[in-house]
Amino acid sequence: MTQSVRRARLTFAAMLITAALPARAGITVTDDTGAVVTLPAAAQRVISVAPHVTELLYAAGGGSKIVGAVSYSDYPPEAKQLPRVGDNKSLDLERIVALKPDLIVVWRHGNAQRQLDRLRELHIPLYFSEPHRLDDIAVSLTKLGQLLGTSSTADAAAAAYRRDIANLRAQYAKRPAVSVFYQVWDQPLMTLNGEHMVSDVIALCGGRNVYAALQPLVPTVSTEAVLAANPEAIVTAAPGATKPDTALPQLSAWRAWPRLSAVAHDNLFAIDGDVINRPTPRIVQGATRLCEDLELARSRRKQNAQ
Repeated sequence: MTQSVRRARLTFAAMLITAALPARAGITVTDDTGAVVTLPAAAQRVISVAPHVTELLYAAGGGSKIVGAVSYSDYPPEAKQLPRVGDNKSLDLERIVALKPDLIVVWRHGNAQRQLDRLRELHIPLYFSEPHRLDDIAVSLTKLGQLLGTSSTADAAAAAYRRDIANLRAQYAKRPAVSVFYQVWDQPLMTLNGEHMVSDVIALCGGRNVYAALQPLVPTVSTEAVLAANPEAIVTAAPGATKPDTALPQLSAWRAWPRLSAVAHDNLFAIDGDVINRPTPRIVQGATRLCEDLELARSRRKQNAQ
């Protein structure tokens, strides 16, 4: 079968799915790209094309409506049992069509543009999920709840999330500033700028991202630049990290520069990447942990000043 014939069959099958949807008063929301998404009725068969999307759908009350998800969709635990439709590098379009979704929720920066173009060819409604700020997570929950017909659950989750973030902001945002280098990767050395949600978390805790002004979203920096910035704390993500862990190679390597403020004060911190990097309600856990770490850095500053 040629590629063109295969694509034509996929498109035709997808059009049949769309045509079979009942004509009713629609549900309309605006996604995170500003595009208007309209469904004829609440979605009943949803495919998630990013791990954070899967978490958001469950939190919004739509877990029973998810019929497919990508690899690494592992939270909540029941998400591990969902049928897989590929990963962020390759999607199985035939599998997606066979699952007969009436909504696909995608991530613009996590899914390759070529994949997104192919998904558009299926003529199945797409909702782009890409929260940039902490407050956007609550908005995402509300909008997904509308699309899923689960607004009562989604709105309650959004309210609880807003309350938790407000409590952290009230407790830490006005604390003395701590300069922070957030290390994404060590070879090459990479960080996050001020447009990333992690930078929002740092600010929530009274911290200051030393590379907030850099471009692009995930800039590469040099060791010399970090030494010149002299951050008071260095933070990285590590799978399953639950406490400060200076045994991690990407953190312990900084001990080669004992005059670096973060090293001199022993402010090398690791946080579970799933709760600090994914834009979901669980980021409250990551924010709580980071706030506690930065408060520890403040206490060590005070001790060293005495």
